[in-house]
Amino acid sequence: MDKEYKIKIGKIIFQAAKIAVGSCGAISIAMALNLEYATTAGIITLLSIVPTKWDTLKLSMYRVITFLLSVIVAWTFFQHMDSEWLAYGLFIFLLVVFSEWTGLKATISVNAVTGTHFLMTHDFSLEFILNEFLLVLIGIGFAAVLNLFHYNNAQQRSLVEDMRYVERKLQQIMEELEKYLRNIPMDKNVWDDIIALEKKLEYHVEAAYEYQNNTFQSHPGYYIDYFEMRTKQCNVLHNLHYEMKKIRYIPKEADIVADYISYLRPFVTEKNDPTPQIEKLHELFDEIHYYELPKTTDDFESRAKLYHILMDLEEFLIFNRRFVEGLDERQRRIYWEE
Repeated sequence: MDKEYKIKIGKIIFQAAKIAVGSCGAISIAMALNLEYATTAGIITLLSIVPTKWDTLKLSMYRVITFLLSVIVAWTFFQHMDSEWLAYGLFIFLLVVFSEWTGLKATISVNAVTGTHFLMTHDFSLEFILNEFLLVLIGIGFAAVLNLFHYNNAQQRSLVEDMRYVERKLQQIMEELEKYLRNIPMDKNVWDDIIALEKKLEYHVEAAYEYQNNTFQSHPGYYIDYFEMRTKQCNVLHNLHYEMKKIRYIPKEADIVADYISYLRPFVTEKNDPTPQIEKLHELFDEIHYYELPKTTDDFESRAKLYHILMDLEEFLIFNRRFVEGLDERQRRIYWEE
């Protein structure tokens, strides 16, 4: 069972447990307060517990705001129309239009349930409105409190492990590309490795966003920036490998490029400032300018492709430099000076 699958199963079980506990708790509190339609509080909790803390808090706030609107709309139709089914249809129509227009689609379900209570009772007294509001408040309250409990420390450790994994894979891919330039048989299928890493990086970026939305700290965007930077670097290696495959024969100058890749590999780490590697690459560009001019068309094409490979490597390093330059003082202190 791979790591991603274990994490997925763990998330499902943890989420199911929070929903079950929250729904039971909300219903028990609503019953203890002798509220009508007490079970609705449990349903509201179920619908309000979403994967991240920030999303739960935002959804809870939107539920309170749209509750007031739904009461006004329900009163407008239910108290002034004889046909109940038509009144409810118009109520839902306006509710959906407003929710879609404002981007609050997630609030429709709870407000629709609240609307049925008003439809069945035709009671718009302050007491009954307070009853419905308390159901919403209890439901979202349990959701908000339960979503404060999250395995952030474990998630952060997992992200750090993922960072080390990505660095190792990038170094391995670069080693295989180096072998290709030296005419050494490659041990692995580089295409498969690159594509597999690109898919892994998509997962890691999603995990970084989830971690960011589950913490109230102001600096977790570091992990998102890191994995997005590695994604761009992986795309560069993808293009670089494609360029290598178009070289008809490997010229002697390829050893110099291979040497540079060999030099660069150990620096594919989290806390590396690529400035020295960029300077060394620029020295290599200058050195190539003094090489003897190609004598044949094939030599010229191969030399041009080697030069293009060096430009790809420069882009690889520039993405790293932008990431480093984008770090603020707090991020450097927390992540780089530990």
